[in-house]
Amino acid sequence: MSGYRELFYNSVLSVQMTKSNNEHLALTFCKSNTSHDQRYIDQHSCLHTLGLKITIEPSSFVENLDPNSFDHPKDFVIATARGKAQEVAKRLSMPQSSPDFVIGADTCVTLDGTVYGKPKDRDHAFSMLSNLSGRSHEVLTGVCLMVHKGEEWQEVDFSETTTVKFATLSPQVINAYIDTGEPMDKAGGYGIQALGGMLIEGIQGDYYNVMGFPLHRFCKSLVPVLEEMFS
Repeated sequence: MSGYRELFYNSVLSVQMTKSNNEHLALTFCKSNTSHDQRYIDQHSCLHTLGLKITIEPSSFVENLDPNSFDHPKDFVIATARGKAQEVAKRLSMPQSSPDFVIGADTCVTLDGTVYGKPKDRDHAFSMLSNLSGRSHEVLTGVCLMVHKGEEWQEVDFSETTTVKFATLSPQVINAYIDTGEPMDKAGGYGIQALGGMLIEGIQGDYYNVMGFPLHRFCKSLVPVLEEMFS
């Protein structure tokens, strides 16, 4: 095994080690307070595969940031992820019971400079999917990892981008997909991990990023944090 892979796997999997008194590292993943998005279940599953002990905590952060006020969509998703994480970290900061990590994430779809969030209604979903039809777009996920150190929190922020190529979709196919109800709670109006995967010809980049959590990039960002924690 190469030095990098040994460092990567040993550091990431060491999260299953104990800090003291057989107490496992505690991670809290933030979700929108009013959302029932399947993406949060998928994000939890991604992290669970690493052996991480995860709890999902609704964030009361109001997701009303204007994407047009940011220089780039990646800054928008990072800011939203940071808002979710900061609210939860502040609320859960209690002596002897705070989580070791709080993770916030947010995803958007961009095409021709337009940021696509979740559809407002059926007509909006149809418009989104019609625009994506036969073209390539970008999926961006921003992540804010907050690390509890003493009485303070340290932030590690990053974003990941994946290019997704849609097949050419007829109005009948789009309407049939909308009829399933799946598009209504997903950025861009589709989910690659479910029926929406049938609409996609290919991707360039991290598949898990399109699901809503860039697993590889997160692990790479977690390595130096764990090295410091266990040193």
